[in-house]
Amino acid sequence: MAAGAKIDPMHQFVIEPIFGSFQQNNPFVFTNSALWTLIVLAAIWLFMLGGMRRELAPQPNWQGRWQVAVEGLISFVDDMVGASIGPEGKKYLPWVFTAFVFLLFANLMGNMPFGIVGAAHPFTVTSQFTFTGVMSLISFAIVLGVGFWKHGLHFFSLFVPPGVHWIGKVLLFPIEFISFLVRPFSLGLRPFIAMFAGHILVDIFGNFIVQGLNAGGGGIGVSILAFLFVAFINILELLVAAIQAYVFAILTALYINDAVNLH
Repeated sequence: MAAGAKIDPMHQFVIEPIFGSFQQNNPFVFTNSALWTLIVLAAIWLFMLGGMRRELAPQPNWQGRWQVAVEGLISFVDDMVGASIGPEGKKYLPWVFTAFVFLLFANLMGNMPFGIVGAAHPFTVTSQFTFTGVMSLISFAIVLGVGFWKHGLHFFSLFVPPGVHWIGKVLLFPIEFISFLVRPFSLGLRPFIAMFAGHILVDIFGNFIVQGLNAGGGGIGVSILAFLFVAFINILELLVAAIQAYVFAILTALYINDAVNLH
């Protein structure tokens, strides 16, 4: 955002009320964040609806291709979970698939140029650490629950590498334990930072385009370079949106594997 010559790239992350007001101590305030969360969930529901036809041989039309796309996405995550956890991975597929699809849709929709139609500028919910942080806490609640349920106190052997002398175990245990405690923070921080940083770069260089055009002369050359950079960053953000969803899902599966199979 720019107010005169001032650039405010942080304005796009501000949570603003659509109905209600923060000033009235009203706990029921409908915000832009809540709105776009519902939009993302609606888009996921509509997309998954196409895979509910359950035809053994999908027809060569748009409905058949839609079913193939949904089944392909499910199969992709199922294979990833199976390869990471093993036969018991089926139990944890619902959460890994939910996390992957939500992050994928939220990231991609936050990069869509809806703003060209007026006031429909998208709000990227995954640029808020509250979303990705809560998702990472859910993942680790599963890890801890499975680990202690299956192994009891033997779960702590996860922090002691096998085949190490007892002196090495004493030294490595606190390091491994702290590393384990950092996992939920890093898991949620990664997609948040990726979306946050990308959107700031696009906003800043988008303002360079406008200011260069307003300046005229040599500023037009700056605008052209800034436009090319914005186009490159937008393409990169679409790629990062998918990669971050995949990384979150695969790390969640690997962490659950640690709890299920220990060493």
